[in-house]
Amino acid sequence: MSNSFTRNRPLWIAGGITVGLMVLVFIAGWLFGRADEKKHERPREVAATQPARADSALGRTDLRQLDGLRRGIPVDQEAAPQPLWRVQNADVRRVRAYPMQPPTIPHAIDGYQVDKNSNRCMLCHARANAEKFQAPPVSVTHYMDRDDQFLASISPRRYFCNQCHVVQTDAPLLVGNTFQDIDAVLAAAEAGTSTAEAAERTQ
Repeated sequence: MSNSFTRNRPLWIAGGITVGLMVLVFIAGWLFGRADEKKHERPREVAATQPARADSALGRTDLRQLDGLRRGIPVDQEAAPQPLWRVQNADVRRVRAYPMQPPTIPHAIDGYQVDKNSNRCMLCHARANAEKFQAPPVSVTHYMDRDDQFLASISPRRYFCNQCHVVQTDAPLLVGNTFQDIDAVLAAAEAGTSTAEAAERTQ
């Protein structure tokens, strides 16, 4: 037994030193961790007693912006869906919000057949029939193919009207805005007034 211990003495010494170092590292880490916890305890308590400042204010602002969609219902609760808004069927067209915007549809299109077999919209809005039905004809761009070549009938890529055009409803705006169309902006520039004043004069 003593001979094996003497023979393996360097290994026993190395193992003992390793274990001792590990114990020292553990104790040092425990002591430094306790000191770090005590150092952070007081600021955390102070932060808990102080009123929320900018970050909470930003959160409240974001909630106000979402309130038009959530209607005051917390995000972790499911909101009951609102009833569908009524389609405006008065044939009064709305102005475009921006150039090249697809015009909205000022009448109901319930039951309109728009599929590969028939397009009910073209009965009135085709360029050949628009004058007879007193309907605005579709743009010439609807008769152009992807190579800008004019076709005798509506282009297949513009055939399904509901891809771009939607009906007008009496739904209120979800988010308020101060948008003015281009006519109001130009009128204000000519008169040297604000767009809001020019819009009031045009209404």
